[in-house]
Amino acid sequence: MIDKDVVIPALIAEWAAIDGLLASLSPQQWRIPTALPGWSVQDVVAHMIGTECALGGEAAPASEVDVRGFSHVHNDIGAANELWVQSLRDHTPEAVLERFRSVTASRRAALERLSQEEFDAPSWTPAGPATYGRFLRIRVFDCWMHEQDIRDAVGMPGHGDGPCAEVALSEVAGALGYIVGKRAAAGEGATVTIELTGPVRTTWHVVVDGRAKLVEEPPGPATTRLRLGSHLFSRLAGGRVAAADHVKDVEIDGEEDLGVRVVHALPFTI
Repeated sequence: MIDKDVVIPALIAEWAAIDGLLASLSPQQWRIPTALPGWSVQDVVAHMIGTECALGGEAAPASEVDVRGFSHVHNDIGAANELWVQSLRDHTPEAVLERFRSVTASRRAALERLSQEEFDAPSWTPAGPATYGRFLRIRVFDCWMHEQDIRDAVGMPGHGDGPCAEVALSEVAGALGYIVGKRAAAGEGATVTIELTGPVRTTWHVVVDGRAKLVEEPPGPATTRLRLGSHLFSRLAGGRVAAADHVKDVEIDGEEDLGVRVVHALPFTI
């Protein structure tokens, strides 16, 4: 069950954290490339603006550029994202920040009016059919990840723990059964434990029993145990860094081959 009183405050707090970060950047920093192919800091902000505008009912802007021709556009969602990026690329950082503030203020007002029934209602999400609450938890994940994209690009680490990070990482936790069971092909009876060592500290256990699923307590010793920092975990899960470059940064105990497969399976975002 996704808690409305956790997710909505986290999303609103995340927008405030991004606002504060953006307000501290110089015009030159807005132009720095990020880990997302083809996107600068300003482009990442434009993407977030576009998503919230779309959720508020605003149609994507038209473009004379064939965005599907870009190598980093792989699907319909990517193409829609790119239309917003292109529409704001020539705007000043001040104008883009003002647009971000305007759309998040509007969205905040709408979310604060949201009833429990609306929060729990069936909804499309990027992860498939779920509830609107799940969609909003994905929004926390998406926005927090983009804050970290910006921080990594400009060399200003921070906001790696606390409620926003915890809600964002809980979204990744929900995908661990798929990651371990399908992508890493863990065998029947296997148990994979993933321990995050900080700044977010938590431990997850995935057991393969017919299918791979997240459990509160494992039935016995883990087949494989992975220990890594939460920032690296989020960067791997979001596909921001190459798993091959960071396997050495993950402490693996137990069945090493399975542990390496899990590290390589972590990138799961579209």
